[in-house]
Amino acid sequence: MMKLAVGELVGNYRITRFLGRGGFSLVYQGEHVETGETVALKFGNNAGGGRYVTRLMEVTSRRTPEGISPDETPGEAIFFQPGGVRIDFLDVEEIDQVLYAEAEILQGVDSPNIVKVREVIEDEERPVLVLEHVRGKVLREKIRNLEGIHLNWFLAAVRALEEGAAQGGLPYHGDLKPENILIKPSGKVVLIDPAYRCPEKKAITTTPHYNPLLLENSRADVMAVGIMIYEILTGTLPFDEVPWEYAGANTGGETVRLSLSYFLSYAPPSALNPRTPPELEQIIYKCITVQNYSLADLRKDLEEFIQKA
Repeated sequence: MMKLAVGELVGNYRITRFLGRGGFSLVYQGEHVETGETVALKFGNNAGGGRYVTRLMEVTSRRTPEGISPDETPGEAIFFQPGGVRIDFLDVEEIDQVLYAEAEILQGVDSPNIVKVREVIEDEERPVLVLEHVRGKVLREKIRNLEGIHLNWFLAAVRALEEGAAQGGLPYHGDLKPENILIKPSGKVVLIDPAYRCPEKKAITTTPHYNPLLLENSRADVMAVGIMIYEILTGTLPFDEVPWEYAGANTGGETVRLSLSYFLSYAPPSALNPRTPPELEQIIYKCITVQNYSLADLRKDLEEFIQKA
């Protein structure tokens, strides 16, 4: 596994500290040696992520390159195959492709609520993304610290996703989860780490607990928002076994419909938290189960609920 020391130079940037990990990456804070600008440097990580990560490294109470903290839930590489999916590691070449693809996606979007790419440099013939440094906490950290959670954050995320889709650069995020939503001290929301999508290889990188149907469109983001709100209200996730058996398969018929219906059954939030507002429970239901419930629908419902609250 790649290790970088504080003070080490990477291009024109000096490493100042470790920030965290993605599914197949490590992120460090860096400082430009001439301008002094603070940035985030994203490196490919060969160790892999997702369900494999805790077998490979220690679970620690702080963020280090050698371990994984409770605030990190790395995504997984999903390969679609006839009749099902395969969850696997990515090799070095594929990880580099993920970074180049992420840079291309983010460079095609101009939104204050989506992280910006400053440049792409190379270190030892491998790509490094130079991203704007966003000061703040990920939503996961706020949840674990029992800090106040605001629905306005989700509304800002939905609006940013609509903006990204309208610009054409980000038709969907695909890996929306508490680890990929940064909250600045001002309360401003910034989305990071969009899913890698590769139609040629029939592969995406995503986190199945928040995208259990392995969707490759904006419905993935709608479903993720519903699941995150559910998690905040109840302290648990609606689905334990993910992905759904037929996720990503081009199959139909009564068996699949019944299977999907069974899979999408979950304990209503009010059964676990009696203080759940009925209107919010209905929003969660539509996010998770109504297949034509769109980002625009979700935005309107959130706006109306927040206005009345």
